[in-house]
Amino acid sequence: MDLAVRWWKKFWHWLTSMRTALVLLFLLAFIAVPGAILPQRNVSTARVDEYIAANPTMGPIYDRLALFDIFSSPVFIALLTLLMVSLVGCIIPRSIDHYRAFKARPTRAPKFLHKMPFHAKVEVEQNVEDAIAAATKALKGWRVARYTAEEDRAGAVSIAAERGYSRELANLVFHIAIVGLIITGTLGRMTYYEGQVIVVTNSEARGAVPVEQSRVFCNTSPANFDSFKAGPLFDGTGLTPFCFQSENFLAKYLPNGQAESFSSDIRYADADAMAKDPSEWQPYTLRVNHPLRIHGDRVYLQGHGFAPQITVTWPNGESRTQMVQFQPTDLTFFLSQGVMRFDPPAGMFPDLGERRQNQIAIDGAFAPTAAWGGEDGTELASAFPSMQDPAVALNIYVGDAGLDTGRPQNLFELDQDLINNGQLNKVTRVDLKAGEEAEVAIGPDGTGEPIKVRFDGAAEYANYQISRDSTQVWTLVWATLMLAALAGSLLIKRRRIWVRFVPAHSPSAATAGTRVEIAGLARTDRAGWGGEFDTVVRAITGQPDEVDDDYDTTEDL
Repeated sequence: MDLAVRWWKKFWHWLTSMRTALVLLFLLAFIAVPGAILPQRNVSTARVDEYIAANPTMGPIYDRLALFDIFSSPVFIALLTLLMVSLVGCIIPRSIDHYRAFKARPTRAPKFLHKMPFHAKVEVEQNVEDAIAAATKALKGWRVARYTAEEDRAGAVSIAAERGYSRELANLVFHIAIVGLIITGTLGRMTYYEGQVIVVTNSEARGAVPVEQSRVFCNTSPANFDSFKAGPLFDGTGLTPFCFQSENFLAKYLPNGQAESFSSDIRYADADAMAKDPSEWQPYTLRVNHPLRIHGDRVYLQGHGFAPQITVTWPNGESRTQMVQFQPTDLTFFLSQGVMRFDPPAGMFPDLGERRQNQIAIDGAFAPTAAWGGEDGTELASAFPSMQDPAVALNIYVGDAGLDTGRPQNLFELDQDLINNGQLNKVTRVDLKAGEEAEVAIGPDGTGEPIKVRFDGAAEYANYQISRDSTQVWTLVWATLMLAALAGSLLIKRRRIWVRFVPAHSPSAATAGTRVEIAGLARTDRAGWGGEFDTVVRAITGQPDEVDDDYDTTEDL
């Protein structure tokens, strides 16, 4: 049992040492590097899947090492926990020691002051009490203690003065702020929520009149978001109720296509004004890094893209129209990729199985300003990010598109298993500009009445992010306190002064004088202490700015 206790004490002493805390902090910073380089699942699962697919050798290895979930990995959590324990175990005893040191009297003067790194000896034409009073006045702002001849090591009246106690206090506050920052960040990640929603603005449509889509989003349920994530302590019922309506999305580009600015005009209303007509809601212009702040929530303008509109007409004259957002694959000129899935009219295929085998699926590319290239001039590219000459290159599929399987469908890609299994078969490819239409025969061997596929045009959409972090203010407070304390611990200097008063006869006066012996010690940084010590000596002894012949100061290097 004694051996176990001794080992536990050694381990606790090691864990709560400042050196261990620094090592743990370094290890945390080191292990967080992959989180800044590699995509993380808590940010984007799709990007992680893309990285693994593009790196078939190292991707699975990184995945097994949890490098795509680095901030929730057991190693990171264990290091963070050890760091917290180390800091708390280091702060508590140091705080007690600092309190005791602050309450204690400054240390008595050593017996031989001339052996100190900085010392001086001056005779003044004052008696001992007057010299002590002058020295005490000069050391205003220092913590001063007077020692009698019986208490002094050299048997003379002396005073001891110290300053710079707040350096250790600032150091403790710095470490307390680190602990507060970690705790606040942990609570924030456990209670936060964040969601994205795509809203088609319909403000820049090309071709036929686009399908009218709702431009209003209400922050009343997680189901209203296109994607939503939250901390484990958020149950989905604490959303801040508000609505906003997207009026437009505006982008300015340089002649070379480089983005100059993005903005979106919206109208918003809190819970009290949601019942009003949207035209009466308050206006606001969202810009990059200029979110709307409403009752603790923030609405960011995160990105944008384009939503082509396709109309499919069946031989019986019935048609289906869809406007679906495409995902930009080129963030410079916004060449985009996406899919659409169409269920045929019920009257054409009364049998459910036959109807499932005649679903239409379309995948392809969209260019806001078309530029055709390649060997045969059929490869679609985009020449400019704004919508000047939109066009699409579409692959038409017929078969089971997975519409009624109950399984979730990827918004931007077709299910490759359906294609590989022969359940979804490619019929042809068509290239269309806005307003153009193509006939596509979908029967066996190209027979049967064709369907018509028309590219009506496109509209621009904006991607908005709504987020809430209830600990954001406290995070700022702790971070500010940490930086201020760090500056204090670096700038504040610990200094110690001893002054001993020995009665002496002044040769220049008939009255008795006092020999004042002064010594100084820099407890931390000695930079600039020589000049500061000289200033203190002149203030104590009443010497002029220029040292005279009677003033003796020495530094032992």
